[in-house]
Amino acid sequence: MDEQEPTQGQRWANSFGAVAAAYERGRPTYPADAVRWLVGREAATVLELGAGTGKLTAELVAQGHDVLATEPDEQMLERLEANVRGARTALASAEDLPAGDRSVDVVIAAQAFHWFDHEVALPEIARVLKPGGALALVWNHRDDRIPWVRRLGDLIGTQEQLSEPAGVIADSGCFEPTEHKTFKHWQEINRDSLVDLVLSRSNVSTLPDDEREAKLAAVLEFYDDFGRGYDGMQLPYVTHCFRAPVVDRLAGRTDGDDLEESGPPTDGGDSDVLLIDFR
Repeated sequence: MDEQEPTQGQRWANSFGAVAAAYERGRPTYPADAVRWLVGREAATVLELGAGTGKLTAELVAQGHDVLATEPDEQMLERLEANVRGARTALASAEDLPAGDRSVDVVIAAQAFHWFDHEVALPEIARVLKPGGALALVWNHRDDRIPWVRRLGDLIGTQEQLSEPAGVIADSGCFEPTEHKTFKHWQEINRDSLVDLVLSRSNVSTLPDDEREAKLAAVLEFYDDFGRGYDGMQLPYVTHCFRAPVVDRLAGRTDGDDLEESGPPTDGGDSDVLLIDFR
């Protein structure tokens, strides 16, 4: 049987390893206050999905959390391991998590949830969360209410993303209603880092060479016309945060109840132990 050509979405999802260096240099970080809202102020066991080059991982570690950062792209994960000390890492996808049942306090994903196979990933995420645990999601969006930012966005172009995950999360039946909160922050950029930011976007990195070069040239022309030169500029972002507590399927059951539906621990031992060959 002939192999099917990858869809555009699959090409975009698998494009980041080739631009890992640009991603690291050009992408913004995440506000500390946003991370505290997503994870809490007390030290927690955190499983990060689609961790990329460690933009969020570094802040999680800085806030004192016990972090297992997973990433399906080996080139991205290598960058994370070079950039962040204090986090365990694993090459893994959101659809097959390297953790025991009911073993982590928070599962978090930054700029990644829209790439997941939600029908598979959401029950898998619910499986590894402790009672009272939560799924936490975060996206940085340029604040295009500002005219020049909107013009820049028109030049960069866009890709279809899941802008509102609450419906998908609710449809899984695995989580309580989703909370939503926004935070504002700024990214200092200059001519070089703007090129990296644009190149790190999957809708740009996957273009044919001539189209990609034309896109980057148009963005640089905009930057130069804007008059910022080497002094740089501040690119404003709105960080959208979502948090959904897991449904405790064992709540209210007795020892004699059938536990098959609720997904009992499958590791045969302590459910608080992460099952993984750490890198």
